[in-house]
Amino acid sequence: MDLEQKNYALEESQQFIFSVLASMSDLLVVCDRHEMIEEVNQALIDFTGKREDELKGTSLLSLFGESESFAAVKHVIARLATEPAHDLEFQFLTRDGGTTPVTLNFTPRLSGTGKLLGIVITGRPIGELHRAYHALRETHDELKRTQQQLLQSEKMASLGRLVAGVAHELNNPISFVLGNVHAMRRYTTRFKQYLDAMHAGVSHVSLATLREQLRIDHILSDLAPLLDGAIEGAERTRDIVDGLKRFSATDRNENVKFNMTEIIERSVHWVTRATPAKFRVKIRLPDDLPVTGSPGQMQQVIINLIQNAADATDHQAEPLLEVSAREENGEIIVLFRDNGPGIATDALDKMFDPFYTTKPVGKGTGLGLSISYGIIERHGGKLSVGNLQHGGAEFVLRLPRTSNS
Repeated sequence: MDLEQKNYALEESQQFIFSVLASMSDLLVVCDRHEMIEEVNQALIDFTGKREDELKGTSLLSLFGESESFAAVKHVIARLATEPAHDLEFQFLTRDGGTTPVTLNFTPRLSGTGKLLGIVITGRPIGELHRAYHALRETHDELKRTQQQLLQSEKMASLGRLVAGVAHELNNPISFVLGNVHAMRRYTTRFKQYLDAMHAGVSHVSLATLREQLRIDHILSDLAPLLDGAIEGAERTRDIVDGLKRFSATDRNENVKFNMTEIIERSVHWVTRATPAKFRVKIRLPDDLPVTGSPGQMQQVIINLIQNAADATDHQAEPLLEVSAREENGEIIVLFRDNGPGIATDALDKMFDPFYTTKPVGKGTGLGLSISYGIIERHGGKLSVGNLQHGGAEFVLRLPRTSNS
């Protein structure tokens, strides 16, 4: 091969290299071993807004926008011969004088004897990625807030349906307290009449007669039971209000150990007070079903399932829901079986979809089962639905059993 051909081949090779460098979308900087820039590609020129001749011969550090980066770059280069550096984030100066994050890879250029000749640095701006991540995080946070609002709205809807039952539940102990207080008020009038006679100095015979007429001894024996009954009614009212506050409170993502049996029994008690008297619920539960999570959220799920069963069996002559539970392979399995018409086959796969409902317009939001499904999943469990062979629907709730230790 003559000299002219060799020169042509060399030019072709250089042209190929230059075209490759020019077509790179990543930033490229080639430095000597003194960290002076020897070569750059078009991507870096466009990024910095400087001409090629303005970049060549300047310090590599002139590209960085933060003084803290200088020491970090020096440290990376000092260890480069033994420890190549990849995906390191730095702040690069941009053409408008600002800075933007870039991720850089540092690779040494070595001679045949292993001597450091220089450094090849490739990088990629990640400002857009950061902005996209920030936007994604904001969207995620907004979705979480929306989810909490939906959760709370559905909880308030369930609470609204329970109002009649809760009012009845509160009326009993309050009536008991009021009745006892009115009785003690009547007793107070008699006591005052008796004490006035004592202070007036009436004779012992007259005082004894008055004591018998006013039944003072009966009052004295009746005071303690009256007070005990009033205290019991007040405590019962307080417990009901506390239960309502726990149920209606905005979720705090509690993670406590609780007894699922108590949650189911309380939920059944509340719902049946707000449903027609003919709707019956049979319960067969172990005394203790230990679960860890949020008792308020779990009660929301149970109330929703019981209310759905009450709606589904509304047209039955003897509407019935059977709730049973067992422990199996480290799981707590709770079955909800009603004697309603069951669920249409084409609807089974959609039962947990948001805003899907088989109820008449105005009867349901279509969110109850979807939210319940999400709650059970967050507790590490599973909620499924099917039809019973003899008719009626069956919801199966599975949750991890918590150890008693």
